[in-house]
Amino acid sequence: MMGYKRKVLETVVASKVRQVSLTNKQESKHIRQDFVTHTYKQNHNTKMSLPTHMRALHLPTISPDPQITLRTVPVPTVVPGSVLIRVLAAQVSQKVYDIYSGKVGFTLPPDMILGGGYAIGRVVQPGPDTTSLPVGKLVMIQSFLRARDNPDEIQAVWGSFDGGVPASREWIEKNWKNGSYAEYILAPLENVEPLDEERLCKPKGDGGLGYSVENLLQLPVQLVVLGGWKGIGLRAGERVIVAPATGQFGGAAVEVAVAMGAGQVIVMGRNMEILKRIQGLYPRGKIQIVPMSGDEDGDVQKLTSWGPVDAYLDISPAAATGSTHVGSCFKALRNYGRASLMGVLPEGLSVTYAMIVWKSLTVKGQYMYDRADAQQIVKMAESGVLRLGPETGVEVVGRFKFDEIDEAWAVASKNTQFGKLIALTP
Repeated sequence: MMGYKRKVLETVVASKVRQVSLTNKQESKHIRQDFVTHTYKQNHNTKMSLPTHMRALHLPTISPDPQITLRTVPVPTVVPGSVLIRVLAAQVSQKVYDIYSGKVGFTLPPDMILGGGYAIGRVVQPGPDTTSLPVGKLVMIQSFLRARDNPDEIQAVWGSFDGGVPASREWIEKNWKNGSYAEYILAPLENVEPLDEERLCKPKGDGGLGYSVENLLQLPVQLVVLGGWKGIGLRAGERVIVAPATGQFGGAAVEVAVAMGAGQVIVMGRNMEILKRIQGLYPRGKIQIVPMSGDEDGDVQKLTSWGPVDAYLDISPAAATGSTHVGSCFKALRNYGRASLMGVLPEGLSVTYAMIVWKSLTVKGQYMYDRADAQQIVKMAESGVLRLGPETGVEVVGRFKFDEIDEAWAVASKNTQFGKLIALTP
């Protein structure tokens, strides 16, 4: 049985991180040449051997002390509308562990394989109705699940939230409760995006972008915030606010806004070290910093000191309850400004009905993204407009196997901020 033994693992984890972590300089230099070589010399054949069983991390139920075990289970059977994928890397985060331990309050089906989307893999067996995903194809697995015949009502986030209503819970339990913390994953066709492997993974000197498979794990995260920006129609040249900007999704919102052509991005947060690190990744003047001071009106003055603000994306965690930054950002918007709300704050907005009317503000709640957004995020990365890896300040701080999941959770708990990525690599 694998519990979450942080204190016991501190020494082991410190040693493990020293072994598996890569600095930005090292990752840029080596770019996981083992993966690239394997990709181009061995994986362009049309047949892949398929075992009958696989290893997977199993969770019987959400509980304060989740009883995660490594099991041998049958490899899923491909059915119409699905594709079987060999998992190359899946992201590990503290937020996911908080879901499994019941801290977040999300619901999930019992007896599930952990993980969901946020993974990169290779097609090993397409479904009988698959037309564009050949065996061997490198793919991104994304996490927003929607019922084909009722996509507006039956929705869930794979491996994180079963939708919370009886119909979506039943749909998830019968079809998609098993996720990516396994050697193989059965995914719905709609949640699998093909990747141009030569462009993304070949070394830069050979015309590629030189990304490792772990670098590609940024894509499913960036996809989430792309949905937010597209929802409010971000246009090139606009001045925008991202708040908070110091977490994984906030940092991704900055990356995507710049890639979409934002003229200036104002980042808010409490960790000045991270805010300055984000600022240093871009040309002078592209990123401006406003620390969250708790003085709502004072922060408004700072937010507007560079000129009118066109749009604001908020992706606040529940821990930000009571923060004054939401009020500051709304007040900073110009007349006809737009706000995209993507966080999970459980409280009401600290803005008045009258202010929204008088300023003609557009306020849009955005739960995840559309299918077209998944296709767009891939195109943005393949074109080079959207950067990944060390150039965006994101480093891989740990790579772990299934039997090292306790260590992976421990490392994730110490690396919740922007720029830290932990990968499970079966």
